[in-house]
Amino acid sequence: MGDAPTGPPELPPSGPEPDGGERVRVLSYNLRSLRDDRAALARVVRACDPDLLCLQESPRFWRPAQQAARLAHSTGTVVLSGGRSASGPLLLGKVRTAVLRTGDLLLPRTPGLHQRGFATAVVRIGRAAPFSVTSCHLSLDPAERRQQASLLLDHLAGQGVPYGVVGGDFNEHPDGPAWRLLAERLRDGYAVAPWGGEMTSVPDHPYQRIDAVFATPGLEVLACGVPDRLPGVDPADLRAATDHLPVLAVLRVPAG
Repeated sequence: MGDAPTGPPELPPSGPEPDGGERVRVLSYNLRSLRDDRAALARVVRACDPDLLCLQESPRFWRPAQQAARLAHSTGTVVLSGGRSASGPLLLGKVRTAVLRTGDLLLPRTPGLHQRGFATAVVRIGRAAPFSVTSCHLSLDPAERRQQASLLLDHLAGQGVPYGVVGGDFNEHPDGPAWRLLAERLRDGYAVAPWGGEMTSVPDHPYQRIDAVFATPGLEVLACGVPDRLPGVDPADLRAATDHLPVLAVLRVPAG
């Protein structure tokens, strides 16, 4: 008899490294404006146990601050930045995350297309060096999306810290021009250290990878991918929570 399938190895836990660095869990997740099962969403997020959440499509029009606060409470986190001020992208984090500054940015808008933006905060966790964290949701229009990818790289370079991580819905496959531009300068987490599943959309029949976590050189990617199984979470929760699957990454941030 063959061995029973064991699934992917467990992710390294977040926490301090002996040399002063820090292992940090980053979750990127498109919420679809919280139109689906919020209790299932909270269960998925809690099971992923992220230190930082890069969320897309947070509610923008009806009490966005209150809805973001309620989501943070249900997931055991606090609001760091974003939401309406970034036109959807939102950052949440555990209370151990020290926010040094925020820098949300609204992007140039093409008439007839949705307003897009970046939610960004420079944070410090434990004794690790400060680093930026950005949530983004790029355009459906190919030309605008390519321009936004370039603006994202400029935005990262302007944060004044040597390290940065980006979680987002890029509305493009890895062979697209915007994705390739980012991958030339940043480390695509799943391509560097694949773990779990690859495809992020749609939950009922995952067939495409359009969501990702990218990291600047100098941040070590220990593992990245879509959780195949989550402790205490019924697989139906992943289908009920939203129309994307979460991308979970573990990064090692050098000592400060």
